[in-house]
Amino acid sequence: MTKVLQTGAAQPGPKLATVIPVRIKRSGGRRWMIPAAGGADGGVEAPKHEMPVLTALSRAFHWQRLLDEGRGASGSEIARREGLHPTTVNELLRLTLLSPAVVRALLAGKQPRTLSLIWLKNNEVPWSWDDQEQLFGRMDR
Repeated sequence: MTKVLQTGAAQPGPKLATVIPVRIKRSGGRRWMIPAAGGADGGVEAPKHEMPVLTALSRAFHWQRLLDEGRGASGSEIARREGLHPTTVNELLRLTLLSPAVVRALLAGKQPRTLSLIWLKNNEVPWSWDDQEQLFGRMDR
């Protein structure tokens, strides 16, 4: 459970609430984000998002932005600031080299069933975006 702290005075007016119609399902030690039933998909099975991969992807792009803006000199410096091992940060920074099509598929929950964060960290992903799409396209065959 995440705690939210208020950092300013409450503003008068109507209270707003944001509701995201998803549910978290655990399966085999993994967490999947599944859109709530009753959507516009007409009963088609909802896509499953693998949370560790999405978390790692978002952290990698955040760290890359820090490097691009000059707010971090290297992955090792970012690791020191975040309290992580430099190898972890540098391995996750490789995720920023994924092709846009692969990233879109991951965000849409259309990743191969055998793809995991451990696989991404332990295996070299090709530099060519075409080769990446072929690799991820044949993973579940």
